[in-house]
Amino acid sequence: MPRADDVVNSVKRMILEGVLRPGDRLPVEKELADSLGVSRGSLREGISALSMPGVVDTRQGDGTYITNLDVTKPLAPMGFVVDLEGRGNARHVHAVRRIPECEAARPAAGRITGEALSRARALLDEAIRIAGEATHDHERIIEIDIEFHRVIAMNSGNPVLAGLLDAFAGRTVRARPWRSLHEEGADRRTHGEHLAIWKALAARDPERAWIRMANHLMGVEESLYGLSGDMPPST
Repeated sequence: MPRADDVVNSVKRMILEGVLRPGDRLPVEKELADSLGVSRGSLREGISALSMPGVVDTRQGDGTYITNLDVTKPLAPMGFVVDLEGRGNARHVHAVRRIPECEAARPAAGRITGEALSRARALLDEAIRIAGEATHDHERIIEIDIEFHRVIAMNSGNPVLAGLLDAFAGRTVRARPWRSLHEEGADRRTHGEHLAIWKALAARDPERAWIRMANHLMGVEESLYGLSGDMPPST
């Protein structure tokens, strides 16, 4: 095992055991390298690896600190993996996304704030206004779609789930230009599906929110099968 991996594993273990806590400053380089039994080069490599998922933050001239350990940050790199897979297999990514997305809608119905409901409704109102224009701003509609789903995930009460969905949402939702450009009335149909989800959330109805989200995502998935020329598996 490379010695940089020893650094990564050691720091992670210290965090899990409570030796290092959010906001703590790591010992100076020489001291930490000696305590871990690694060279300074290996230590730097390990610290660099820990900084990428947001576990540590190196401040020039000040030192290296444990971050607030926001769980969404370590999940962010997954978005790149999703993008790579989504280039040719967007529907595979979507099939995975559909499960947690529906599960996020269920608790969100009981937890979503009035402010978040207002934000979600404002997004829907903007989307239908754009859909009614002679020249659609498809990029903005996609942004609204992503943000609408993000509002729901962020109100699920589960930050891990929200981070996971944030990593998945961009690629799969961005496959929607095909649906918008090639299916007559797709933007209005999507608006209707989103509005049904919103109404279930506003009614504080977890099961209806789950059903409405599943119905919406199945429609998106069917459009992705249409894009590839394949048919969805029979049930």
